[in-house]
Amino acid sequence: MIPPGSTIGILGGGQLGRMTALAAARLGYRCHVFAPETEQPAALVSAAQTRAAFDDRAALDRFAAAVDVVTLEWENVPTTTVEHLAERVPVRPGTAVLAVCQERIAEKRFVEGLGIGVTPFAPVADQAELALAVERVGLPAILKTTRLGYDGKGQTALRTPADVQGALERIGGGPAILEAFVDFAFEFSVVTARGADGSQASFDPVENRHADHVLALTLAPARLSEAQRAEAVAMAEQIAVALDLVGVLGVEMFLARDGRVLVNELAPRPHNSGHWTMDACATCQFEQLVRAVCGLPLGSPARHHDALMRNLLGFEAEAWPELLAKPGLRLHLYGKTETKPGRKMGHLNLLFPLGERPDGLDG
Repeated sequence: MIPPGSTIGILGGGQLGRMTALAAARLGYRCHVFAPETEQPAALVSAAQTRAAFDDRAALDRFAAAVDVVTLEWENVPTTTVEHLAERVPVRPGTAVLAVCQERIAEKRFVEGLGIGVTPFAPVADQAELALAVERVGLPAILKTTRLGYDGKGQTALRTPADVQGALERIGGGPAILEAFVDFAFEFSVVTARGADGSQASFDPVENRHADHVLALTLAPARLSEAQRAEAVAMAEQIAVALDLVGVLGVEMFLARDGRVLVNELAPRPHNSGHWTMDACATCQFEQLVRAVCGLPLGSPARHHDALMRNLLGFEAEAWPELLAKPGLRLHLYGKTETKPGRKMGHLNLLFPLGERPDGLDG
């Protein structure tokens, strides 16, 4: 157990690190952020900051000497960085988790190997393999880079045979993965936490709605039957155990129109669709991460309100005076200084008594 008063190192300086640092402070921990970017919202609320490249061994050594445990807010930190740190200080989650979650084909095969349904897929190395993948998977489909890429970046939709020509070039070349479009009722996700002692706690599944490939709204809870809810949570917890995860895992899923639950992607850190837990649950996802990586007992994930979470993208956050004036609305701004269209600048949570959130909300 790493007691309060210790220092948690966070790899990555974005909003997920910021909200983790705020949760850590409530439990008496200090945070030290390590990230290469000039703008680091997490550093604004942390005790210390190191701005350096992830391959700067000297900076990593100084960072490791200054912290008691390391976690991450971004799963694409180089595994060599994590391996170097892990020789000096506990890193949770570690390289074995990242090896699966950083590469989409490895991730799909890992989940599939557990007997859990995934979206149909095929690996793509070059144009010839893309043609074979289209024959196997069919159209429409989506072509994605196997590494990096998020919020619609590094991917292109293939709806007709004409879209196949030049598709690899549009995403910057291979290797890539071709995934079939799923005829789904809606997208949803489960955020689950797993402690160093193997204990687990999962938040209720939530429904997600996207705009231009970016999460726009999360509705808690999702419109699932009790059996579907239990199946989804069991899947997320099974994946966390198989990964030997210590931390928090976001599992993105589809509810197919035929009732099947399919896993889409994994994120071994707090997830955008878990932001509603900050105001609607006994313990939020960020506090759960702190508890897990420090070896503390996990908190209750119980939902005391239904909720709507809405991302504030780009200049939408400039409406903060009007948003603050609305009764019952919880506003969270990330302290970013540069506003860009589509950039996540904050989010808001709107709470409802249990069972009283209206259907058909559009934000």
